[in-house]
Amino acid sequence: MSISEYFAQSGAITFLVIATLSLYFISTLTIFIYRYRAINARLKIEQNALSELYKTQNTTPDASSILYGYMNRSDGSLDKIFKAAISDAIRVSTKGLTQLSIMASTSPFIGLFGTVVGILDAFSRLGNVKSASLAVVAPAISEALIATAVGIFVAIFAYSFNLLLKRKVYELNSTLESSAEIIVSRNE
Repeated sequence: MSISEYFAQSGAITFLVIATLSLYFISTLTIFIYRYRAINARLKIEQNALSELYKTQNTTPDASSILYGYMNRSDGSLDKIFKAAISDAIRVSTKGLTQLSIMASTSPFIGLFGTVVGILDAFSRLGNVKSASLAVVAPAISEALIATAVGIFVAIFAYSFNLLLKRKVYELNSTLESSAEIIVSRNE
């Protein structure tokens, strides 16, 4: 059965479920690609800044580092300033992770809902048929299970992308904390 035949035989609820899961998948890819690029770019900058701190005896971070901007805007405690800078950087970097988490956890349920509706529809159609053999029942049930498969497919990507981005954010946090500790210790 082709995709067009599947949609032609499907009800409005099944179509809505598949459309919703398709939007989830597109959103998942968009969030991941955008956030991954942004976090990776920031991480490379901060890793280079940390590398420079290890090589030299500088008491200030590299001008490209987030820490540099915060250090130059305040006369307060460096430790507190850097904690605020790191907190802001992590807050900005984790945008979109909540959406990925929601899509990862809800897409299997949306798919299951589509399957239940599809099975109910299949059984109601089978009630109108005089003989309900396996040859008649199996195609209707397999059509209904497509929604669950799509829901699980979307969930796998959303969950995996969420974990990959969390790992990148952890690396960024560790790099910023290391830089901050080095600078604070050199300024004491």
